[in-house]
Amino acid sequence: MGRQLQVVENPAPDIEDRLDRVFSALADPIRRAILAALDGRELLVSEIAAPFPVSLQAVSKHIQVLVRAGLVRQERSGRISRCRLDAGPIFEAAVWLNRYSRYWQQQFDLLAALVEDIAKPGGPKAGSTRRRRRGRKPRRRS
Repeated sequence: MGRQLQVVENPAPDIEDRLDRVFSALADPIRRAILAALDGRELLVSEIAAPFPVSLQAVSKHIQVLVRAGLVRQERSGRISRCRLDAGPIFEAAVWLNRYSRYWQQQFDLLAALVEDIAKPGGPKAGSTRRRRRGRKPRRRS
């Protein structure tokens, strides 16, 4: 039973670029924490930076990465900068990742079938199968 490879067309280059920026932005724990802080509210950069053990400048750089990835919208009014979450690019990433859920569902289905087979009366019992060691011949019983 050979497995056939399914060719999946690559997304358009602009979508690939957006996905690259989103996954790169999500790779950092501080940036993920910033997104969590912005979930459902708008915050000043200073409010975002307060809980982090890094400088305000470092948090500002993280926010700029999130802005370039399209995950954060930033509005400036003089020296005041407000930020809010834009979850649209996360949805695009989720759609891309969801393509692989079919693979995992097949793996879970195979596992469920194996467990069901083991649980059947008269089916293989747990621990009843012995592995044969390499290089040794099985002993013959007389």
